[in-house]
This record gives sequence, structure tokens and C-alpha cells, in this order.
Amino acid sequence: MRSPGLDSMETNFKVRSLDTKISLGDYNKLSKNPLYFILDNLRSAFNVGSIFRLSDILRVKGLFLCGSTAFPPHLKLAKTSMGTMDYVPWKRFERTIDAVEYLHKGSTPVWAAETMPGAHKFTKAEYPKEVGIVFGNEALGVSEEVLKACDAVIEIPVYGFKNSMNVAAACAVIGYWFVERQNSMK
Repeated sequence: MRSPGLDSMETNFKVRSLDTKISLGDYNKLSKNPLYFILDNLRSAFNVGSIFRLSDILRVKGLFLCGSTAFPPHLKLAKTSMGTMDYVPWKRFERTIDAVEYLHKGSTPVWAAETMPGAHKFTKAEYPKEVGIVFGNEALGVSEEVLKACDAVIEIPVYGFKNSMNVAAACAVIGYWFVERQNSMK
């Protein structure tokens, strides 16, 4: 019997690459889903890079990088975003409240994703046709000032010890829920 080692590991597998062969110009002409992700002082550049990838996959209208949130050019973002930074429409705001006001000026409602008393379960909320959703700092959540400026608060129910999940995972859960609901209404 051979001893386990590198020669016994599965090494000849293929990874499917479904990356499109579309030019950036043609990609920018594609319709975007009426969703904005607003990142409120996220500490992890790796999470931000993951949210760039998610924003590309969901073809969101915009990704707003606020306060101390990492923004391009940034080595950790480049690594985790896997080439999507050029494909995602993003803006940088010094303060998260400025991003909220920017969307409000365009009549786009802004909601916060936060586990707190009075928040609506994300699957039960009546979503507007277009919405910006604020996701907060991994340790502190969405700032009080921003929460007060938001039109609603939604939450992902938690059933364990921790009161929140990873911010990139939370963006994925809520983002897919919103996009799937929008597409099912077409």
C-alpha cells in the first residue's frame, strides 16, 4: 500500500472559468440592477474586495466606499476583487452620511442592514424599486448618525451566539434576495 503523499492527491482537476469575454465598454452598456451597496467604515480590505466581486456578479448600480473603507488602488482589494474593480461603478465618500444624502437627492430610498430592535426581517420587508443599503463596520455596525438618516432598517435574523455575520456574507444574502425579487417581477 502506498503512503499518502502528494502523488496520491487529486491534482489533475479543471476549474471552469465562466468569466465573460465582454469588453469593459460593452459591459458598461448592460443594464444594472437598481441596488446600491453603501459601506460604512469597513475595516477589512479583503471584505471590500469580496463585495466588489459580489457587486459585479449582481451588476449593482453602484458601490459606495465611505469613511475609512478601503478603496482603489489597493493591493488587498485588487487581490480579493479578482479584476472586478474596473467593472463595478463605485464612488468614494469621506462620510457615509454624504452617500446617503447623495442617493436621497436622487429620490432613492436608503436602508440600513443592522441587527437591532425594530428592524424588519429582510425577507418580509416591502422593497422599493430602487434602494441603497448601508452595511456597517464589522465591530461597530452602522453609525448612529447614518441609522437616523435611513428610511428603514432591515436585518438578517441570527440564531446563534453572535449577533451578526460577516459583512460580505450579509451583502450577498440581502443582495441576492433583492435582485431575485426584482427579476421575478419582470
